Amino acid sequence: MAIEVDLQFAGEWPGVPGEEDFRRWIVAALDDREDAELTVRVVGRAESRRLNRTYRQKDQETNVLSFPADLPEGVDLPLLGDIVVCAPLVAEEAAEQGKLVSAHWAHLTIHGVLHLLGHDHQVVDEAEQMEALEISLLSSLGIADPYA
Repeated sequence: MAIEVDLQFAGEWPGVPGEEDFRRWIVAALDDREDAELTVRVVGRAESRRLNRTYRQKDQETNVLSFPADLPEGVDLPLLGDIVVCAPLVAEEAAEQGKLVSAHWAHLTIHGVLHLLGHDHQVVDEAEQMEALEISLLSSLGIADPYA
């Protein structure tokens, strides 16, 4: 399997997983895909807020953003895109929700990858399908249902 993950850290925060964890979660979300390239960028609140404001017109930080690759027609590359995760918000949400921080990182990473693969949750049916897939993938990694 040729899965290329470019992991970028815009700072240092406690509890941020290492490359091995991110890779394991990404590979699980990619299912049987043999080739894929993506970037995971771990950021602070200011960068998350700026990106969310610029690309989603929401002036607040968010836990995860996904930017699918927009390749020109006829270009056949395994490039999926970029995921941006806000480290301080992940830790805060995990504490508020009584979850293990590592489980929340896993969930948001898988969630971001599923967006890169075309999954969405804007309408009820799609949201239910995406959540069911997330629950199944996390379960296969020994992680509890994040929606329970």
